Amino acid sequence: MALGYVYKVPTPEWQFVTSQAQHAGDLRAFQQPQTAIFDPAEDFPLLIAEATRLRTFTADTVPTVFQLADYTTATVRWDDPAKAARLSRVRETWLTRSSDNDPLAVEAVFPESVLRQVVGGRRVLKAQLLHLMEVSELPKVSLRVIPNSTGAHPAMGCPFSWLGFPHRRHNDVVYTETFLRSEYLENYDQVEQVAERFIALQTLALNEDDTLELIAEAAVRV
Repeated sequence: MALGYVYKVPTPEWQFVTSQAQHAGDLRAFQQPQTAIFDPAEDFPLLIAEATRLRTFTADTVPTVFQLADYTTATVRWDDPAKAARLSRVRETWLTRSSDNDPLAVEAVFPESVLRQVVGGRRVLKAQLLHLMEVSELPKVSLRVIPNSTGAHPAMGCPFSWLGFPHRRHNDVVYTETFLRSEYLENYDQVEQVAERFIALQTLALNEDDTLELIAEAAVRV
């Protein structure tokens, strides 16, 4: 524009050249390959497939890997419909792993209130509790419930999944998710904080036998 003025180029001509240059710039930007946005929620099932150990704490739902389809549908009623498909992939990946030669070891801790919250209605909750009793019998599954009488406990309202991998091929990873975002934590100090909280949660939780008895009692009362 300035050069057009200096060299006395007629206004219509430099305006045309300027508009063409702008159009070419816009076209290049449109044709430029877009960098794919990494989504931890989409990637999580892949990590489940590779991991050897999953330690998970849930604040208000049954652990995702153990959820039945109807229970999952009820939990995501107010969320993005695509979330149900993602959670289903997590469950299906665990099911595949649970029947292969090297099943994923799962240690799950959750509050007693999860057993009482009538998610999806009484029929759905009862089926879910019975399913928990079934999976608790698997050799590499540990279910531990924190009784209501415990009161406050570490990680209240902060669910997480802590994944370990074979032969230290990959550092431990912690996955967290809210209805707004999901993310991985791989920083050593952060993972150590999660590890400390998980150990503290296990210390407060009932042992596996007492947990199974509590789940059975809740299923009878539904």
